[in-house]
Amino acid sequence: MKKRNLLLVGLMTAGLSIAVSAQAAEEKEQELKASDVPAVVQKAAEDRVKGGTIIRWEKEGVNYEVVIEKKNGKQVGIEISADGKVLGKHDESKEHKEKQ
Repeated sequence: MKKRNLLLVGLMTAGLSIAVSAQAAEEKEQELKASDVPAVVQKAAEDRVKGGTIIRWEKEGVNYEVVIEKKNGKQVGIEISADGKVLGKHDESKEHKEKQ
């Protein structure tokens, strides 16, 4: 019984540590100039602009994020790996509301 409780406490502690580390890494966004972004990453972003405008670049850990403003004014963030693979996208306005 004691071993089981110790195991549960250890797993919970590890889970909390991972969550805190992930949040800290997310908060380490670094705004970049387009000239600081690898060409392969820029190409992947340009393929997804579709009539919108790139308004900023960010580096998040080892990945990049491009924020695109669509014609309707909506801002979309697209996460791209250093080798140009699109990892995901999200509504940028929702992200900023969560941070406030």
